[in-house]
Amino acid sequence: MDFSIKAFDTKNTLAAAKTGCLAVAVFENKKLSAAAQALDANGAISAAIKSGDISGKPGSTLLLRGVAGITAARVLLVGMGADDTVTEKSFSSAVSATLKVFATLGSNDAIIAFPLESVKERDANWALRALVLGASEAEFRTDGQKSKKDPALTGVRKIVVAAPSGSVGNIGKNALAQAAAIANGMNLTRELGNLSPNVCTPTFLANTARKLADDYGFDIEVLERKQLEALKMGSFLSVAKGSDEAPKFIVLKHNGGKSKDAPVVLVGKGITFDTGGISLKPGPGMDEMKYDMCGAGSVLGTFRAIGEMGLKLNVIGIVAACENMPSGRASKPGDIVTAMNGTTIEILNTDAEGRLILCDALSYAERFKPAAVVDIATLTGACIVALGHHTSGLFTRDDAAHDALADELLQAGKQAGDVAWRFPLGEIYNDQLKSNFADLANIGTPGAASITAACFLENFTRKYTWAHLDIAGTAWKSGANKGATGRPVPLLTTFLMNRV
Repeated sequence: MDFSIKAFDTKNTLAAAKTGCLAVAVFENKKLSAAAQALDANGAISAAIKSGDISGKPGSTLLLRGVAGITAARVLLVGMGADDTVTEKSFSSAVSATLKVFATLGSNDAIIAFPLESVKERDANWALRALVLGASEAEFRTDGQKSKKDPALTGVRKIVVAAPSGSVGNIGKNALAQAAAIANGMNLTRELGNLSPNVCTPTFLANTARKLADDYGFDIEVLERKQLEALKMGSFLSVAKGSDEAPKFIVLKHNGGKSKDAPVVLVGKGITFDTGGISLKPGPGMDEMKYDMCGAGSVLGTFRAIGEMGLKLNVIGIVAACENMPSGRASKPGDIVTAMNGTTIEILNTDAEGRLILCDALSYAERFKPAAVVDIATLTGACIVALGHHTSGLFTRDDAAHDALADELLQAGKQAGDVAWRFPLGEIYNDQLKSNFADLANIGTPGAASITAACFLENFTRKYTWAHLDIAGTAWKSGANKGATGRPVPLLTTFLMNRV
């Protein structure tokens, strides 16, 4: 869907705009937004409100045709709740409802004239991003692997966002481009997550990264099994060895900042299918373990976004990709393996594999002398128990540098509407990872499973500032709306944009 911004004033009025549909906001107290008032010279909109044909509640709509004195073929009234407190949820509901109506119209173009600067504690840039991301989600298709495709998209394909005269510059000349870049990054993450695991293999992820490098000028290196063996990544390879699919260790570099600037490193868990290994998962729902690479997918999606933006920051993406399969070669509970940094690990449960691949990737990140490292992983079901499917889990050490990093990530999540919540972390939880036979066990004693998983990773990050995002509850949806969400690309991209 194509978006553009246009200013309207007393000379270039909304009433005179030629378009298939003009969407304006109305409120619960039968009050009209400024744009709706500008179209109400003949009282048609006021009459519709007074008649009770539209309640003004968030997401309510009423389509009017042939309104006297208005050039637009249709006027869409959209409820936005209380006029004194337009909330994020109210605005987003209005956007969603508008897009649903637009999809049913026999018109290719429309104008949205919403009060972009009226959302509580938000600015026009946020509202514009909400419009673009909402449209991108609405038109995202999941029929790529169907022999018979879903019906082609119809309705509105071009949207002009109306802005009061003089405010286009305030909205920002880059706001639309940034929003579109984030939407495109989310779509790549969704596409990778939704692909069947026989297609989206570690090799497929590596080829996707190579294409991104070609498209946006990233440097790229893909390490193969022999190179990983030379690096002594025994922990990562212990997960990969049960599969016939070759592991891939992908390193992408976006050199957008000054050459001497320390990079931000994003590390993604790329288990392209997780059976649990010898500690086999239950059969029901196992198909959703194709989403266990969504951490990797979010790193690639974020690189898609920052590449399109040309972000002036040095960013490195690391993706450790493999399958976790049961076979005669697979790791067994009780096996002890040695990580890249020399730490020995007793594998008590082969289904706690994400931390086994991430620990070597986090050790590898040391060589870049990073400004900060953030790993992203669908790591623990316990995080879903704690936070459900609305909020990602954030973990980091408790000191000034890490508090600052946590605040950056939490604030970016709030800005982007892609929120996270910080959990505690500390030595007291590390005690749960003790092993009689190795330096660490790969699972903790019962209780605080998400925290002990993060504590395991923390052991491999002590030479730099680090944070861990557990996205097990936010990376995909189950049930009738099953599919990858594209999260946390908005959080990560906003975090990086704020560092420029």
